[in-house]
Amino acid sequence: MYNQKFNLIVFGALSLLSLQSIASNNQTNLKDTTFKSDGNPIIKHKYTADPAAIVYKDKVYIYTGNDVAPVGKNSYVMHDWLCFSSSDLVNWTEHPIPLRAADFSWAKDDAWASQVIERNGKFYWYVSVSHGTIHGKSIGVAVSDSPTGPFKDARGSAIITNDMTKAASISWDDIDPTVIIDDQGQAYLFWGNTACYYAKLKPNMIELDGPINTVKLPHFTEAPWIHKHNDWYYLSYAYEFPEKIAYAMSKSITGPWAYKGIINEIAGNSNTNHQAIIDFKGKSYFIYHNGALAADAGSFHRSVCIDELFYNKDGTIKRIIMTSEGVKPVK
Repeated sequence: MYNQKFNLIVFGALSLLSLQSIASNNQTNLKDTTFKSDGNPIIKHKYTADPAAIVYKDKVYIYTGNDVAPVGKNSYVMHDWLCFSSSDLVNWTEHPIPLRAADFSWAKDDAWASQVIERNGKFYWYVSVSHGTIHGKSIGVAVSDSPTGPFKDARGSAIITNDMTKAASISWDDIDPTVIIDDQGQAYLFWGNTACYYAKLKPNMIELDGPINTVKLPHFTEAPWIHKHNDWYYLSYAYEFPEKIAYAMSKSITGPWAYKGIINEIAGNSNTNHQAIIDFKGKSYFIYHNGALAADAGSFHRSVCIDELFYNKDGTIKRIIMTSEGVKPVK
């Protein structure tokens, strides 16, 4: 009897602590919180992955996945996306969770890689999720009037599903969206795993405007990122597996693309690598993840880092030097 009562008391106390912890976490998610990074990784209080970034009104906004797999579980467990902002890349604000996989009624789960872009005062968030009724991964799009959300499903359906693409015979080739608006105002969506796809978007940003095309790139795995610097378009991507980051250049967003080589080696303790490249206050930055904080399988407990990126005079990109120190405050 004593043991039974003791077990009930312990169980009750642990349950109360668990509920208090959940309540505390929920409260934290309801308001902005601030922290200061002290090198790489820049976020140390939770696991973050697959970073995407935009610059808007003198601030950088980083959108990440959230690795929550239990210790020892060697698979991805990701239910929502996170948003962080900074005006100097050192002092950060974490905003309440702006979007969850469950916010797409047609999706099953898996809040994988994503990217946000602004157009005409609205923010469009393209995300990778598992589809609830169509086999395989898919891409959805959410919209908000604020870069920090909350975001809501902009279509009520996926913009890309696995039955729309045939270049790869796998069920997860429709992942890792990246988006850009060219100088003429035309928006393009790129995405893919083992095959790199792209298509034009209509001005409303939530419908395709023409056929789906493919780009042939050496050893393309996944994680395309499209950006422009000066007169060049750059298409960087995860190369082989475990993943390095390579890139190609073109004067036109539709190609032809000239392969230029590897710019980032395998990220420590992580089989995957996923990058965002931005210009901010006169400098260029390479944002990526590694497994530096993970005590077990870093591929499923990743952490976002930032290092400076440099271009050569001919527009090519110098090798990224991954550092523990990270970047200094930007004024």
